Amino acid sequence: MPRAKGGVKTRRRHKKILKLTKGYWGQRKNVFRRAKETLERALVYAYRDRRNKKREFRKLWQVRIGAAVRLHGLNYSQFMGGLKKAGVSLDRKVLAYLAVTEPETFGKLAEVAKKAWQ
Repeated sequence: MPRAKGGVKTRRRHKKILKLTKGYWGQRKNVFRRAKETLERALVYAYRDRRNKKREFRKLWQVRIGAAVRLHGLNYSQFMGGLKKAGVSLDRKVLAYLAVTEPETFGKLAEVAKKAWQ
């Protein structure tokens, strides 16, 4: 029985990897072995950073909310605690958006939180 080397399948697999590494620098884009190493590492970073992005945005929202509530005489924890006691269930993303784009509405929320906190 003749030996089957699987040339078509190998070529397809190689082309798939090389297509994904288009735009990389040097051998990383056109030498299969280098391209595969680079792509595996890139996919690991992509997986990790999809999770880290959520953390980073939450931190950003907290900083924005904290800066906005200081203008109303509260700190972040007092504001969030006051909203919880008042039964306001807005998430940090929405609160940060209100703090940046609609300061009047955010000021009303700060007053609600201040009353509930005291």
